[in-house]
Amino acid sequence: MTAESASLRLPAGQTLLFDADDTLWENNIYFERAIAAFISYLDHRVHSPAEVREHLNACERATIAAHGYGLKSFRKSLIACFEQLTSQPVTPDQHDRIVSFTQCIADEQMELLPGVAQTLPVLAGRHRCILVTKGDPVEQRDKLHRSGLEPHFSAIEVLAEKSKAAYEALIAHHACDVPTTWMIGNSPKSDINPALAAGLHAVFLAHGSTWVLEDEVIDAAPPGQRLLQLAAFPDLAAHF
Repeated sequence: MTAESASLRLPAGQTLLFDADDTLWENNIYFERAIAAFISYLDHRVHSPAEVREHLNACERATIAAHGYGLKSFRKSLIACFEQLTSQPVTPDQHDRIVSFTQCIADEQMELLPGVAQTLPVLAGRHRCILVTKGDPVEQRDKLHRSGLEPHFSAIEVLAEKSKAAYEALIAHHACDVPTTWMIGNSPKSDINPALAAGLHAVFLAHGSTWVLEDEVIDAAPPGQRLLQLAAFPDLAAHF
């Protein structure tokens, strides 16, 4: 992927749309730990851990399509995967054990990514910042509240899915000036490609543990749009 990286600080008054999970704070690492614990607990005699993970990915795609994102959906995926690979209904004890894997995620303390606490207030002082995340609205708003970052955002959007149409609706709802609006996030599938398709600029902040279902080849920026690839959140201050 080629992306623009030269430092060019933009004038104040841009609209910055920020992803939340794995852009502002850690998220997927906790799910990966839960998945590793689940696969170990399943201890399948035929399928390898990699094959179990592939089956779980398929279960997650199906569950998300039916129930959306969030811990409840993830729990349904674990239970479905367990039942399909063991050909047996989950017993009450097994159900409690699977629930414990997801509860560990809910119990995690908020861990902001490096530089977020220092950089976001600077950006919010120069630009309009809007949080644009997806998932369970109660869970996402609770994480934002616990993060301490809520005062820096002029608006909060928790979307069912991040698509071209969703970004277009958001642009209209918040009267965004498209030439000065940027989507900032770690997910090619949800943050970068659909935002570019909707006519926005984008900033890709790679995360070492981005969810496999969010992985996708990043599109090139269309003519007249810009795509920045930055190494870390504090680098935003050099551009915005």
